[in-house]
Amino acid sequence: MYLSRYKCNAVLSAVLATSIWAVAAPVGAQQNVSASGSQEAASADNARDHKWPQATLQAEAASEVAHDTVRITLATEVSEATQAAVAQALTQTLDKVMKQAKGNAKVKAFSGDYRVWPMNDKDGKISDWRGRAEIILESNDFAEASRLASELSDRMPIDGLAFSVSPKLRAEQEDTLLAQAAQAFRDRAQALVTAFGYQSYAIKQIDLGGAGVRFESAPRMMAMSADSKVAVPLEPGTERITVTVHGSIFLHSNKK
Repeated sequence: MYLSRYKCNAVLSAVLATSIWAVAAPVGAQQNVSASGSQEAASADNARDHKWPQATLQAEAASEVAHDTVRITLATEVSEATQAAVAQALTQTLDKVMKQAKGNAKVKAFSGDYRVWPMNDKDGKISDWRGRAEIILESNDFAEASRLASELSDRMPIDGLAFSVSPKLRAEQEDTLLAQAAQAFRDRAQALVTAFGYQSYAIKQIDLGGAGVRFESAPRMMAMSADSKVAVPLEPGTERITVTVHGSIFLHSNKK
């Protein structure tokens, strides 16, 4: 009786083990098949990538654009016995000049650099305080910016001029240049295909780049006196804007 139960239990254990293996095996098999399928797909993709020769090329389009924006820096400097006195004097000048500048709808006015610092005597002690403040005038209307800067120069003399291409004009130029650079890239790719005896090409990767190089005429600075307001001479330069298309292509052939 004892042996019979033992044999029965052994047979039952074997049956259970077989059943569990039979259920689990298909799952493992599916996982192996799935993994194998992914590897085969990846291998197929790599094979396709390396089936055709590849070439890297670059094309660009450029144009020289006249500066359409001027930035005029007005500055004032003061010297007083105390730090508070310097700050007060700067604030009064800035408030008056900014109020007048803000009244011109054709010129944008905003604050620039603002500094207050101590001056030391030969013994290293603070002898007095000095300060400097700026107001920036920016406009696409050169004549109006020049006129306003001249009006304000008795309180805040002109300290500098700078010219640039506005974001709007730059975006318009870059859109035009992008189309030209893309066409140049296609033309160069087709020329390469023909030169090497292939029938067609397919783009693998495209990267875009660009740059801007400024060319400015040297601005002639004029000293403005309080009783003689002279128009500021504005002589804008140009900027060379470039859009570059860099990429790689597959070279295809119909020959087997």
